[in-house]
Amino acid sequence: MRCSVDRILIVGLGLIGGSLAKALRERRYCRTVIGYDRNAEELEAGLALGVIDEAASDLVSAVSRADIVVLAVPVKATDAVLAEIRPALKPETLLTDVGSTKGNVVEAARAVFGELPPTFVPGHPIAGSEKSGVAAADAQLFERHKVILTLTETSSAKATLAIARMWQATGAEVLQMELARHDEVLAATSHLPHLLAFSLVDTLAAEAENTDIFRYAAGGFRDFTRIAASDPTMWHDICLANRDAILGQIDRFTAGVARLREAVAASDSQTMLGIFTRAKASRDHFTRILSSSAYSQKQHTGPVDFVLQPGGALAGQLRLPGDMSISHRAIMLGSLAEDVTEIEGFLESEDSLATLQAFRDMGVVIEGPHQGAVKIYGVGLGGLQPPPGPLYLGDSGTSMRLLAGVLAAQPFDTELTGGTGLSRRSMLSIVEPLQNMGARIETGPDGRPPLRIRGGQQLRGVEHDVSTASAQVKSALLLAGLYADGETRVREPVMTRDHTERMLRGFGWPVETTEGVTAIRAGGRLVGARIAVPGDISAAATFMVAAAIAPGSEILLEHVGINPTRRGVIDVLRLMGADIELHNETLVGAEPVADIQVRYRPLQGVEVPAGLLAAALDECPLLMVAAACAGGESRLSGLEARGARVLERIATTVGALQALGIEVELQHGQVRVRGGRIGGGALDCAGDARVALALSVAALRAEREIKIGGCGAVVASFPEFVALARRAGIRIRKEEG
Repeated sequence: MRCSVDRILIVGLGLIGGSLAKALRERRYCRTVIGYDRNAEELEAGLALGVIDEAASDLVSAVSRADIVVLAVPVKATDAVLAEIRPALKPETLLTDVGSTKGNVVEAARAVFGELPPTFVPGHPIAGSEKSGVAAADAQLFERHKVILTLTETSSAKATLAIARMWQATGAEVLQMELARHDEVLAATSHLPHLLAFSLVDTLAAEAENTDIFRYAAGGFRDFTRIAASDPTMWHDICLANRDAILGQIDRFTAGVARLREAVAASDSQTMLGIFTRAKASRDHFTRILSSSAYSQKQHTGPVDFVLQPGGALAGQLRLPGDMSISHRAIMLGSLAEDVTEIEGFLESEDSLATLQAFRDMGVVIEGPHQGAVKIYGVGLGGLQPPPGPLYLGDSGTSMRLLAGVLAAQPFDTELTGGTGLSRRSMLSIVEPLQNMGARIETGPDGRPPLRIRGGQQLRGVEHDVSTASAQVKSALLLAGLYADGETRVREPVMTRDHTERMLRGFGWPVETTEGVTAIRAGGRLVGARIAVPGDISAAATFMVAAAIAPGSEILLEHVGINPTRRGVIDVLRLMGADIELHNETLVGAEPVADIQVRYRPLQGVEVPAGLLAAALDECPLLMVAAACAGGESRLSGLEARGARVLERIATTVGALQALGIEVELQHGQVRVRGGRIGGGALDCAGDARVALALSVAALRAEREIKIGGCGAVVASFPEFVALARRAGIRIRKEEG
């Protein structure tokens, strides 16, 4: 590796200073790593152990020769060291430190220098060990750990970049943070836990029978108290340096322990469960956000491709995961209801788990999910609490749109954020009608997230005409209408899925629906209920189309929701001649369900009426694949008024089918597909789960292998797909990057 810097001086060869020196030396980041320490034995050991290239006996002389000076001394010694080295610092010499408190370091520098030099860039590596001294130096100590730079008002961009690159050379991730915020955050995440560990061990050590306490301590005790073996002098200095922030965190922690003590003393199970479940969920939640991992443990967060071999037939019976739309709404209404709501069949997908976590963040006690079972201790319409920070919703547009309706009426401010995909979508379709109701909402550029919702607004009922049919817009306005003065009326050009209306009635809130208008009035209450979530018909549609196009197929799909606003795929396939039978039709709660049996029978091209297609918009890519396998020509009409996202999905499917050799075109809101031979090759689903599922089904009639890139959205929304597809007879494998 070509050396980037000539000389770096590390002042203080303790664990952090020694590890930094060793890491830079082993990676040959500079020509010479110079070490200085007031303890001559530590200095000699650093040289003997290969931690440094050169041992400096005179600090001032070493500083005068260095390009970068790193202060790795106790925080209380910072002012004295700065005063000593100031005369030798050249104007171009970069200066940084490793202290875990920054306010006192910057104040010490200000006292010594007067005006802070532009070459001064304070830093703090978030890494450590109970060991100390140069003998504990570890060249890998900073790998995959964070280093925080707390720039001063004078820190130059050039100096900042140079210090960042030095730390990056050790394998660290470099971040920037405002100085005061750094000390506040570290007081909570580092300083307080160390003090608790010291205090707990000290308290238990004073017990008369302390030998047995420590002898029989399990792993949890050892893990928690491990940091009590840290250097006492260092932590004494940190407490003095960051006193105010640490005291604030101790007070908050003490209040929390007092609440828990009261709950234990009163045998208050709900409060105890609330504290424990919120703590567990919050730890899991923030761990996933910070590591860019998933809510669902079934999800792989890297690139995912599907590879499918041609041919095959479906057989057997499948029980599909719970309906996503119903899962979202069950969490929302259960949280806003009074008393307990129990859910069975909850879909544990990224999107629905994002909704669940959002309500946990707002103080709702939620047990589970465990094998689809969720128990919600509702807080009532006025019981939500301000979340501790922005509500992160992954890539779930449903979560963001519906939550906007609820949060527009709350007394506290909230911010809704999301992942990369969600942050590209416009939210104006829901923001503007909510603003007409009196909500105060700010968006990012072009109406995209984040959404900043101002609390304390009194909403008023309005009559809103939805120009582009959207169940999410309708649902958000109905949820806002729970809090609004007067009546809220939503008029749709065509009827969209009505899960929200059905579930509101199931929770005891009257909803009127007449001639395309849905109306709701405030003033009621939601009462906890038992919700059985049926199988998702969109997931079932994948296997329905697969069996309908693959010769020799016969499959039974159990307990599938057949809501009239969602069953369009069944009606269109029957129109094309598919052999589909419904068995065991019944109502579960407010939702109709049935077992769906599909046998292969040759399909014929048809013209699908716009009204029929309205109940199958999400399944359009699948229906286009069915049309590609049918005799003659099929036409899907009335798509021009279905919104940009639907048209983008259709256009992606058109391009993929054309790449497979199918004659297909999209013009003036109409898709024309002529049945033909399906080839093979590499395809791109543009990150759209529904397109990926449709192309996976097409492989059953393909002549060659099909590889579909960008299928991570399927893993997020339908984690069980690959396993279910293989069980049914689709020759698929998942490749993960």
